[in-house]
Parts: sequence; C-alpha cells; structure tokens
Amino acid sequence: MIRQLVFELGHRPASGREDFLVAPPNEAAVALIDSWPDWPDRVVALAGLEGSGKTHLAEVWRAASGAEMIVAEKLAQADIPALVAKGALILEDLAALDPAGERALFHLINLVRAEGASLLITAREPVARLPLKLPDLVSRLRALPVAELGAPDDALLSGILVKLFDDRQLRVTPQVVSYVASRIERSVAAARNIVEELDRTSLSGKRPITVPLAAEILGRD
Repeated sequence: MIRQLVFELGHRPASGREDFLVAPPNEAAVALIDSWPDWPDRVVALAGLEGSGKTHLAEVWRAASGAEMIVAEKLAQADIPALVAKGALILEDLAALDPAGERALFHLINLVRAEGASLLITAREPVARLPLKLPDLVSRLRALPVAELGAPDDALLSGILVKLFDDRQLRVTPQVVSYVASRIERSVAAARNIVEELDRTSLSGKRPITVPLAAEILGRD
C-alpha cells in the first residue's frame, strides 16, 4: 500500500504526492485530484476544515498541472482572461469572496469552461452551503463535483502523528503515538499542536518524548 498523506503542517512539512497517506476520510478527494485531466467537470471543488489536507492536495495538483493559484479575496481585482489563459487555476478559500468577487467567479467559471481550462476551488465547507448572493453563481456552484475531506479516523490520526513527528525528525515509540492518538481531539490541528508542544517541552527540558511526558502535557488542558 502506498503511503500518501500530506496536510497543512507548520514545521518542515513534506509536501510531495508520495507523502500523502490515503485513508477513508480523504480517499474521494485524492481520487478526484488523481483523475485530472479526466475530471467530471472543468470546475471541481475540495471542501474540508483547516488542516484537513485540502490545501496540500491543491498544491499536489498545482505541481502536476502548473496551475496558477489565487485567493478568493483577490479575485475581484484579478485579470480573469489572463488567469484562464494559464490553462489551470486554483481558487483558495471560497468563503472569503466578496460581492464583486462573486461576479468575477461567475465570469471565471464560464470562461474556464468555454476555453477548456481547469479550475480547482477550495473551501472549508461544501461550496453549496456558502451564503453567496449571486443566484446564477449559486446555481453553478451547487452543480459542481465536490470532494469532502472528513475528520481523521483512528488509523489516519495515528498516521498524521507519525508524519508530524517525522517532519520534525523526532524519534518516538508506537506507544507514544497510540497514547496521544487516543486522547486528543480527532483533528489535524490538535495533532499538530500536541506534536509542537512535545517537541518544545522535550527540547527545553532535555527530556525524551515518552508516554509520561505526553501525559504531563495533556494533563495541562
């Protein structure tokens, strides 16, 4: 089985496609990215909470497609034809779109399809649920193929912890990983926070990362 997991990490992240661990909570999103250029639509979307992996999957696709990347809050000021001329585009954080940006996105979607380009949209929740105002845009977004990245299950959370420790070149035992995984919130953000705190406390106290150290840190909350 190929190990393929990457998330938005804060310290020395490994960002290649080979680093992304596929598991049930993210396999639909990975399959969508991997299926390009044979997407079901010229425009697709990834949805997931912060740290779920959507930005990193977008980065994997950017590397494969040569896509230009733009954040939604800057779309209203962008040169839409010039963006589409790139052939592939990533629009990040759809919730940041303002009313002028909504009109720009409507134009962008139409032009992407007309020119045979590709557009990947990322958002923290499914795009159909966002409180956008432009009716024509809302109808187009509701029809888009959307892949959601869910909260990690037990196996994926353990894999995330191993990955985070490895990114920091920290040696830990399976017992530490199991102990931490069973006691933290089931999210990438929580995993990232505990690994950062373990690293910091271990360095400052010149102590190895052990189950007792993890218990001490978790007991502070």
